[in-house]
Amino acid sequence: MRFLGIALICACVILGCISPSQAQQKGQWVPGQMGLNAGVTPEPGFTYSNMAMNYSASELNDAGGNRVSGVTGTYGFWADENIFVYVPKFKILGAKFVPFAILNYANGSLVADLSVIPGTNLSTAAGGSGFADTFVQPFGLGWNFKRADVTVGYGFVAPTGRYTAGASDNVGSGYWGNFITTGTTVYITKNKGTSANLFTGWETHGKKSGTDKTPGQAFTVEWGLGQVLPLKKDFSRLLQLGFVGYDQWQVSDNGGTITVAGVTVPASVLPSYSVHGLGFQSNFILPKHDLVFTFKYYDEISAKAHPVGRTIVFGGTWTLRIPKPAPPQK
Repeated sequence: MRFLGIALICACVILGCISPSQAQQKGQWVPGQMGLNAGVTPEPGFTYSNMAMNYSASELNDAGGNRVSGVTGTYGFWADENIFVYVPKFKILGAKFVPFAILNYANGSLVADLSVIPGTNLSTAAGGSGFADTFVQPFGLGWNFKRADVTVGYGFVAPTGRYTAGASDNVGSGYWGNFITTGTTVYITKNKGTSANLFTGWETHGKKSGTDKTPGQAFTVEWGLGQVLPLKKDFSRLLQLGFVGYDQWQVSDNGGTITVAGVTVPASVLPSYSVHGLGFQSNFILPKHDLVFTFKYYDEISAKAHPVGRTIVFGGTWTLRIPKPAPPQK
């Protein structure tokens, strides 16, 4: 009994001494993927999107939102998203049926476990390169109303990326994720030129491979306010500009255990993370060719138990309509 009492005292001392600068593991959803047109779904047919994302951070905030001094190196990654969407002609409950899959190739770890960074050197969380985890939405619905477009969906992340517990070249997360998402675009003006947009995503996680740790749930909000400007009088070329932002929070404790100073303690002692970013988005739209080219930039303005950096997204989307739209009447 005496030995047990000493062990409990030691454990309490270690728990009390855990550095408040300990950061958390990032969520599987990388903020910055949505923005403008969050509720808009493709027309019936096949749609392919290619989006490149870059995240880079050389600062780390502690659990109180204060910058951690002495941080060295840079945490960052490149991800190339290949998005395949098929929208059939039929509808369900008056909505388009919108399943899709995202195949990712990454240079760096999209889901870095920042709680294991030695000496606050962010470069140690960089990871390797290769095919990352795969996002699949087997079920999604999209409604088109007079002044709004709305989507709801269920998706999951399959841990297809390379992952080994404790390795420095991980690309994947090492665990399954489940997602409930919504997207809303409200048209403020009658001609639908001005829009307000909101995306939400709630993610829950399975147990991390090779450990007993289950990462906490996360909630993401992405939003944007946009305006479409015609570049030609016949509306064959459009420019959409807008302000965008994102917010992500960890909303439940981690399950399982971690090792601190050689002692195993509950993983729930790690602080919950949050991050908030602001930026702008521009879309160049060619309606007759069903082409959209996108550029987005976000600067993270605050964070807790999380790096503070910037996000750049650019790419294009093309839709092959099935059936083809009827030619305009002269």
